[in-house]
Amino acid sequence: MGLGEGDWLWTTPNTFVASANCALYCGGRVDFVDINPLTYNLCPVALEQKLIKAEREGLLPKVVVPVHFAGQPCDMRSIHALSQKYGFKIIEDASHAIGGLYLNEPIGNCRYSDITVFSFHPVKIITSAEGGMAVTNSEKYAEKMALLRSHGITRTPSLMTKPMEGSWYYQQVDLGFNYRMTDLQAALGSSQMSRLLHYVARRHELANRYNKLLAELPLITPWQSKDGHSAYHLYVIRLKLDQIERNHGEVFEALRAREILVNLHYIPVHTQPYYQAMGFAVGDFPEAEKYYTEAISIPLFPALKESEQDYVVESLKELLLT
Repeated sequence: MGLGEGDWLWTTPNTFVASANCALYCGGRVDFVDINPLTYNLCPVALEQKLIKAEREGLLPKVVVPVHFAGQPCDMRSIHALSQKYGFKIIEDASHAIGGLYLNEPIGNCRYSDITVFSFHPVKIITSAEGGMAVTNSEKYAEKMALLRSHGITRTPSLMTKPMEGSWYYQQVDLGFNYRMTDLQAALGSSQMSRLLHYVARRHELANRYNKLLAELPLITPWQSKDGHSAYHLYVIRLKLDQIERNHGEVFEALRAREILVNLHYIPVHTQPYYQAMGFAVGDFPEAEKYYTEAISIPLFPALKESEQDYVVESLKELLLT
């Protein structure tokens, strides 16, 4: 996409640091757009307001990276419309969202983006042990990614600077990396694709059961947009701290003490020391920061037994109601 020195990439603060770090590897600069308090995704309204200001100041982004947090798709139609008006490219971070749908179409079809990336890390919906995948409808971007994946080397005659010298011949035409997935990893990932829809369906069953069992507790269960079918990588609850005796950290640690492997997704990127050294500060993105003080990701995976789910719910009842 040509992101380079002085160019801006915008993303959400509610993500893993990789969504922002990618700009820094290219010599670019990073900024953030606050989240929607219902979806926890990048907010299109906040994005538009920031774009209006950036246009006046001559600081429009070259790339925007919406993150489909927890598997729920962003409002891509609105974000795409803004890209047409303000001239930025879109990379969908679908690390949580393989198997999900947006407007009844698969996430990753790039109807509203230039590139979509998926993660196959061991904790994701399907895994190749490590690594991921980038997809695009652009032949230009596909060729560029293929070059960057393998040292900038090509065996495609049309990309070379002179005719091939023989069937052995290759050229390095760009400075690339060694980002190749091994055959063993690819085989593992490929073998799981046949189970993807089952995995997502099972996650929905468990999420629906959580919704019912947690309905009367002082917490907020995940809101789901009618435009999307979440992959449900995560099930995040938000504590109603004004209605309970314990604080956020006490509830989290008490669940861990009961051997319930809760987690917190995510620490807002702009509050990390590396980013604060760039000038970001607490208070810059209040919705993401408020979310962080209330959120807990509770166990959700296809092999989760109902008895285990009941134990999570009963533990939450005890901690939040006493």
